[in-house]
Amino acid sequence: MPIQDSITDNRRIAKNTLLLYLRAIVIMFIGLFTSRVLLQKLGVTDVGVYNVVGGIVSLFGFITSSLSNSISRYISYSIGIGNQDLLNKTFSNIKFIYLSLIVIFIIFGETIGLWYLYNFINVPQNRFDAALWVYHLSIFSTVLALLCVPYNASIVAHERMSTFAYISFLDAIYKLVIIYLLKVIPFDSLKVYATLVFILGIVKRIIYTVYCRKHFEEARVAPKFQKTQIKELLTFSTWVIGGNLAWIANTHGVNLLLNLFFGPIVNAARAIALQVQGVVSQFVTNFQTAVNPQITKTYAQKDFNRMHNLIVWSSKFSYYLLLVFCLPLIFERDFVLNLWLETVPDNTSGFLFIVLISALLKPFSNPIWTAVLATGNLKKYQIYDNVLQFLVLPSSYILLKFFNFPPFIVYVVIVFYDIILIPTRLWIVLPLIHFKSKEYCQRVLLPIFSVTVISVSVSCMLFSLIDQTIIGRIAIIISVVLVVLMAVLFFGLQKYEKQFLVLKIKNIRNR
Repeated sequence: MPIQDSITDNRRIAKNTLLLYLRAIVIMFIGLFTSRVLLQKLGVTDVGVYNVVGGIVSLFGFITSSLSNSISRYISYSIGIGNQDLLNKTFSNIKFIYLSLIVIFIIFGETIGLWYLYNFINVPQNRFDAALWVYHLSIFSTVLALLCVPYNASIVAHERMSTFAYISFLDAIYKLVIIYLLKVIPFDSLKVYATLVFILGIVKRIIYTVYCRKHFEEARVAPKFQKTQIKELLTFSTWVIGGNLAWIANTHGVNLLLNLFFGPIVNAARAIALQVQGVVSQFVTNFQTAVNPQITKTYAQKDFNRMHNLIVWSSKFSYYLLLVFCLPLIFERDFVLNLWLETVPDNTSGFLFIVLISALLKPFSNPIWTAVLATGNLKKYQIYDNVLQFLVLPSSYILLKFFNFPPFIVYVVIVFYDIILIPTRLWIVLPLIHFKSKEYCQRVLLPIFSVTVISVSVSCMLFSLIDQTIIGRIAIIISVVLVVLMAVLFFGLQKYEKQFLVLKIKNIRNR
């Protein structure tokens, strides 16, 4: 790739990352506020009911959502090689596949899903009618979200992140409106909330469709059945679907397992912990969303050196960003939860501790997953990955059923298998992209290990020395953030990365 093109791509990544960070900050503050009010208005039980009932819908939507990764890969690849005709053909086939699978999803959701809701979900009898209402609306909200997936993938592949930022701002404002309407509409709050979320889905569907049809040629093509490419897309997606099945088992399957053993209050505790994790992880997701299309495009152009650099930067900087947010929260999670929520459900602190540890492992897998998607060679990766991930659900069931562990043990199991998966994934993927294992360890694993050991050691010392007053707790949070930043600066960055960072700071200051 010419040097000027590389510089342009770097600037695009930086601009898109900044836009997505602004989006994340707005979403974070509004999300934390709405969660607090929602918990007050709905109550712990109804929040748990909404969480577990929505989980049933997700179980049946995994096939259609699995295709989103395939879509992003094929669209980015077509853009990378500059073939508009292939892009139009791909998008028309994707539309056909999605419409077909959505029909199947509705049939399964309104038959098998309803049967499971009536026979297995642990919901208070007086809230079953509301749970049924939530279930039906969740199905159609999911359908609307799935209809947006091809358009959403097209926006990401074209790297139009400003569009995401604007739509997210509208989404956040609408959520504030939902909170206000919950207070003034004199009906069952859980039913009202599910209805308003469904209306939000309609609005987003219209916005995505209108924008993409206006700006992208491929979005204007009609759905078509073209056997050869549809077969290729479905064959590729079959391996992605296997991975999503494992993800479903580790998220919504585990959620249903917790409901079976402990009831909806524990589901609410888990939902709160995952929301905090989601807010923190959003900053990393934004960075990786900006980088991922470039990883696929550089593979399509056979520019492996730049592809390796993107994977290294994505992994390292994602981890450092997460550590800045997660480490202070790990130490002061009880203080933060009590400050944020008036009523903290039991087990929330335990869940939060483990899910934050789990979040710190994701930066190792996400860039590697994008890379293996770019190669299209998924078989070996998914076989090893799926076998290990599918062990989570039976392992969790055995621990809960026969050993009476607390609820958050399920996430200890998830973390255990995630740690095993890191070297397994690297062993499979690095040879496919001509990336030497020794180089990856030196550029990614070694600096991350150094930063983590130093940050945790110094933070533990500070935690033991500073008084546990309100001022002391705030001081601990600030100190831990500074410790992580200093560890990253001195032990986590190579010389050229420090020079690049200093140059960017100078440019921002001069502007």
